[in-house]
Amino acid sequence: MSDTRILDGKAVAAALRAEIAAKVQRFGAKTGRLPGLTVVLVGDDPASEVYVRNKGIQTREAGMVSHEIKLAGSTSQADLLAVVAKLNADPAVDGILVQMPLPAQIDTQAVIAAIDPAKDVDGLHPVNAGRLAQGIEALVPCTPLGCMILLEKAGVAVAGANALVIGRSILVGRPVASLLLAGNATVTVAHSKSRDLPALCAAADIVIAAVGRPEMVRGEWLQRGAAVIDVGINRVPKGDGKTKLVGDVHYPSAVEVAGVITPVPGGVGPMTIACLLQNTLTAACFRSGIDPASL
Repeated sequence: MSDTRILDGKAVAAALRAEIAAKVQRFGAKTGRLPGLTVVLVGDDPASEVYVRNKGIQTREAGMVSHEIKLAGSTSQADLLAVVAKLNADPAVDGILVQMPLPAQIDTQAVIAAIDPAKDVDGLHPVNAGRLAQGIEALVPCTPLGCMILLEKAGVAVAGANALVIGRSILVGRPVASLLLAGNATVTVAHSKSRDLPALCAAADIVIAAVGRPEMVRGEWLQRGAAVIDVGINRVPKGDGKTKLVGDVHYPSAVEVAGVITPVPGGVGPMTIACLLQNTLTAACFRSGIDPASL
């Protein structure tokens, strides 16, 4: 293997959670209350149930108030919107997260738009997306925020860098491109219609892969020494009847070329819940008239 540095998302996330826990205590001392996060789960998708349970555990470990509302998979859109409206009006709730995906009878965009932007800890409300696009302070989607923290912890210089974002989703691609622009990178967003992706990769100092295609980005495409952040989580056959998780980057070849790289699993994934906690604390600070940087 080359002298590539592997970015340990688990370690960075653990350090971030410890930092958040200390700030939560200081927030409590200032305000006489603790930040509150409520997660709404509709239906019984096993992966979502595990994810929601982990969110609850980590929220409580950080010293915050955690609530989970579980609704039947048959819940109507009107009933879900009524739950969101109640949470919007509850002064003890700083963050609202409606777990995706939602059942087919519910319009996901309508639910996102119904959440109070000040409590939108997923950072998906059009108001927060618009503020981010305009470079105004906003609640930022958790995974893109995690990507930027990993780059910072690795000492990767974003200002002036050529950054390539592969993927243009509202969850990752578009917001991480906005964050990179805010950090003064020169940003290219590639997607399924982009021509000559290998050439785009070869010109990039930073590559963020969030396209949802297993091991698409090859090591031979990369500029030597590039920083590679792999957001992809894909389950593929292992060959013995079992499956394994791989990213959007072909790790065995990329690790020989990259300067820094995130593994899958153990890279970006652990950062997502840690950044959810950070967003909840940030939302609580904004709602309490406290500068988060003062904690």
